[in-house]
Amino acid sequence: LAPPDRPLAVLSLSNAPVDDGNCFACGADNPIGMHLHFERTGEQSVRAFVTLEPQFQGWKNIAHGGIAMALLDEGMAHAAAAVGFRGVTASMSTRFRAPVPLETPLEVDGEVIWIRRHVLALRAFVRADGKVLVEGDGHFVAKGRLDDVQDRRNPKA
Repeated sequence: LAPPDRPLAVLSLSNAPVDDGNCFACGADNPIGMHLHFERTGEQSVRAFVTLEPQFQGWKNIAHGGIAMALLDEGMAHAAAAVGFRGVTASMSTRFRAPVPLETPLEVDGEVIWIRRHVLALRAFVRADGKVLVEGDGHFVAKGRLDDVQDRRNPKA
């Protein structure tokens, strides 16, 4: 993806989001969450591994579509963090290629495609056994740098 020909609307960088450990996708303190843990795989990319339990079901033995989208969204958010930004989702498009199975090891990858001022274009994938099940592209608006706020991710701010 190339940057758009015209600038996207940019929101203020005030009110940076705070990570208090209760994020549904990655929060260690959320008892009903997915507890994703992302590792950097490159300068602008991240990866997490997860096995979804039955409470995330839509149809029998298949993850709910909203859960699959949450995996993509989280991959994008952590890719934004890999380049130092706290961001919020502005838009996201999703392509479901195959059902996301429950109780099967999954890989979630996120990467930054480009950054223009305070807008980041990102891409994420959910795979099982190397096969892409769901993919998404999105735009996030940066709401500050990771070191702007003292919280779980940045306890020394």
